[in-house]
Amino acid sequence: MSKKVWLIVLAVVVLVVLYAGGLYNSLVKDNENINGQWAQVETQYQRRFDLIPNLVNSVKGAMAQEKSVFDAIAEARTKYGSATTPEAKVGAANQVESALSRLLVVMENYPQLKSIDTVQTLMVQLEGTENRISTERGRFNDLVKTYDAKIKTIPANIFAKIFGFAERAYFESQDGSETAPKVNF
Repeated sequence: MSKKVWLIVLAVVVLVVLYAGGLYNSLVKDNENINGQWAQVETQYQRRFDLIPNLVNSVKGAMAQEKSVFDAIAEARTKYGSATTPEAKVGAANQVESALSRLLVVMENYPQLKSIDTVQTLMVQLEGTENRISTERGRFNDLVKTYDAKIKTIPANIFAKIFGFAERAYFESQDGSETAPKVNF
């Protein structure tokens, strides 16, 4: 083989190595962005869990008959605290959402509670927290979508397998969350 052919082969090898290195760096960055965004979701979950005891304590006396709702919130909060995987945390967070929606229905049925400034303030904070959680979950899913699409397309999928980059899971709602909770007295 002539020197010219060796130079062409060497140039192709160098280009493939440069492409693979750039792709690897891109996948690492995308993966870390997803991890960082999940941390944002957890931050909003933590804000919610810090806020809930204040809300519960503010209305507990006036709503003693709704003890089951408060127990469900406390139980889900405990499960979240002991969860070690994102999936377990999502499950516990979904339990809290279910209990909170029941709590909000109960509070709508007791208008005298709405006149308490503390309850109003905490409800506004809770609503804001839920909106923040929803926003952060959406951002998380957007990053996962971009990353997953990247590792599934040619030729990146070949290098992603070589480098050990796997598909990431979307945040998904719990089955039945599209149905409004029923409150029976």
